[in-house]
Amino acid sequence: MDYYEEIKNELINNEVYKKVKDYSKNKNDLMTYYNVGKLLIEAQGGEERAKYGNKLIKAYSKKLEIELGKKYNERTLRRMRQLYILFKNIKWSTVSTKLSWSHYQELLVLVDKYEIDYYIQETIKHNLTIRQLREKIKSKEYQRLDKNTKQKLILEERTDIDDFIKNPIVIRNTNNIENISEKVLKKLILEDIEHFMNELGSGYSFIGSEYRIKIGDNYNYIDLLLFNIKFNCYVVIELKVTELKKEHIGQIEVYMNYLDKNLRNASQNKNNM
Repeated sequence: MDYYEEIKNELINNEVYKKVKDYSKNKNDLMTYYNVGKLLIEAQGGEERAKYGNKLIKAYSKKLEIELGKKYNERTLRRMRQLYILFKNIKWSTVSTKLSWSHYQELLVLVDKYEIDYYIQETIKHNLTIRQLREKIKSKEYQRLDKNTKQKLILEERTDIDDFIKNPIVIRNTNNIENISEKVLKKLILEDIEHFMNELGSGYSFIGSEYRIKIGDNYNYIDLLLFNIKFNCYVVIELKVTELKKEHIGQIEVYMNYLDKNLRNASQNKNNM
């Protein structure tokens, strides 16, 4: 078999297809590049041999750049080979058409297949642009998840609201403020509240800062109060720049019990209407 001619024909057919049936060009792109990756592996004598050296890819890319254009360079052919290796043993076709080839090129620099799958699912769930996906990867979002969360995702087990809170949470300090007090920390969060909520996970909405509640005869103020739509619960955030103490945890529990009681009462009143 003349592998070069097979690869060139795959790419030419895809270019023609994109011009005729633009509505499904993404699916055809990915199928084409997957097939090209498979042909490259076969031309190199199998997956094990393909790991060592890229002389054949280099030779093919030089010819393709001349005959079909600069976009079929050595780097792109290596990405096509990676695409095939990554998805040959899983049901990649069920999700591949929801991501563009540009999305996949961002993902193929990663090694861990579970990390790649996490970002695929995040991209589908939140309809991420390429720039947004790149930011998530750059911030090492998957690596900052708890080990138990990663295991749940691998085993497709039920996840809870706290599973997707990153450790550490990245709070942007665009002005490079050095002395961080609780007041400054709150200011930094509120200046970029959307980013902060994304760090916590998905489904969050902002209710308020210094949120006042009355417990008994006393008024208390919650630093930040959020609500998670997905899990139908309040999220209390108390900001500390010192070591967390038992009384801090106790205070949060008091707030949560108060808010949960109010949420239940509101739900019951709604049902009784």
